[in-house]
Amino acid sequence: MSLFRLDGKVAVVTGAGSGIGQAIARCFAENGAVVHVLELNEEAGQGTVNDITAAGGKAFAHAVNVADQAGVGAVMQKIAGVSGRLDVLVNCAGIAHIGKLETTPEADFDRVFSVNVKGTYNCMYAVIGQMKQQGGGVILNVASIASTVGIPDRFAYSMSKGAVLTMTLSVAKDYLGDNIRCNCVSPARVHTPFVDGFIAKNYPGREAEMFEKLSRTQPIGRMAKPEEVGYLALYLCSDEAGFITGCDYPIDGGFIKLNN
Repeated sequence: MSLFRLDGKVAVVTGAGSGIGQAIARCFAENGAVVHVLELNEEAGQGTVNDITAAGGKAFAHAVNVADQAGVGAVMQKIAGVSGRLDVLVNCAGIAHIGKLETTPEADFDRVFSVNVKGTYNCMYAVIGQMKQQGGGVILNVASIASTVGIPDRFAYSMSKGAVLTMTLSVAKDYLGDNIRCNCVSPARVHTPFVDGFIAKNYPGREAEMFEKLSRTQPIGRMAKPEEVGYLALYLCSDEAGFITGCDYPIDGGFIKLNN
């Protein structure tokens, strides 16, 4: 018996052009799902699709800004129209911001909110009707340890991920009777191209030193691999997790409970 398969499922993964979203999209495709990649960067989204199809999976790319409700709605309607259903939505598209309250300009605050909060809302808003009509579905939101733990210089980012967590709980509660499950995962630091770019930009010449320092902030002694988040997402979106809804799953190398 094969566990955690998504055969016959239609899955949408936002922000899947790189990093965690890409790992989730690949993992889902490897386990039988037809994956629709929603990505602002059209070239990056198509790159993920090319990787999936080269490995024998099935995937399609859609260029869209998740902050644009009309654009998101049109893409979701197109997917549902062609596929006849929409079983899984993973909201992974997001942006970061460094700064505390007094160093967060209104423009930056609005930019983070528009992608991380409104983008998640837009995507859920666009699929909930289809999921109700077909008799159920699964939504998985990517939050962060910053949803529940104070992180220095992450005011706007923490605000946005806290909203993702509480939206998850609200949706899970409101759609229990519609057989729609909604959960979120909260990663700590994950080794993605974003992390490498952040270190190179802010600590030129000290890349190895800072990588090691950031890795040690997780009690387990390293950053997560994107595919490790992908495996957790696979389980939570599979039928084997059918009794799980309204939950936040930290995947943090012990950061929340052991970092003292």
